[in-house]
Amino acid sequence: MKDSKSAPRIFAVVNQKGGVGKTTTTVNLATALAAVRKRVLVIDFDPQGNASTGLGIAGNNRALTSYDLVMGETNIAEAVQATAVPGLSIIPATIDLTGAEIEMVSLIKREFRLKQAIEAAGGNYDYILIDCPPSLGLLTINSLVASDAVIIPLQCEFYALEGLSHLVRTIELVRGNLNPELAIQGIVLTMYDKRNKFTEQIEREVRDYFGDRVYSSVIPRNVRMSEAPSHGKPALIYDMHCAGSRAYIQLASELLKRERARKKELIQAA
Repeated sequence: MKDSKSAPRIFAVVNQKGGVGKTTTTVNLATALAAVRKRVLVIDFDPQGNASTGLGIAGNNRALTSYDLVMGETNIAEAVQATAVPGLSIIPATIDLTGAEIEMVSLIKREFRLKQAIEAAGGNYDYILIDCPPSLGLLTINSLVASDAVIIPLQCEFYALEGLSHLVRTIELVRGNLNPELAIQGIVLTMYDKRNKFTEQIEREVRDYFGDRVYSSVIPRNVRMSEAPSHGKPALIYDMHCAGSRAYIQLASELLKRERARKKELIQAA
């Protein structure tokens, strides 16, 4: 078990299905945590590089990336970039990261490349959020092995439930074989439309099955939130008063409350 006093808490934001609000959740949750003076690092581990774009890192300003990090060609201190959000930094990604899936196959301890890079960085952050690609390949496995817990954005639609069962099985396999301390921090319902009765049905089924692992906070469909990435800003900076921004502030508060409860349990068990 790592030294909880100095090591960051690491969360993989993961769902193998695209378009579920994974990157939006990563960027805005990280921003909300930084707003309460937490030192936060986002690792963009998706070759699409959307988290980098959403935090204002232009494509021509990504000389060192998460590809270089996982391939051992740089370290976090060299690759990290500041963002416009105080306390929030990022290691950007480019399409080059796609090649890492193939290049890592022949490497020793290939599933541990990201974990080793993070451990070498020491305790410079309170939280590290890894924006995973929309797949369950080697990049995502690296993210799960490196993480303490998983945050799962779940779009309120029928097929999302089927995908969630596959993801949970993958998490259980990683826990059983590669990272025994991996946990589910929470499942966050995204693109929530309270006017849609099917949304309510999905919510009820997810909460019935996963119980308190589902966050109380839900993320609504919101136009302002979808506009923000095109301006290179998190929604919380673009329009902090919109419904989506308020929802992510509530989510960050809920996450921190869970973290405090976890620490209390560890102290009592010691």
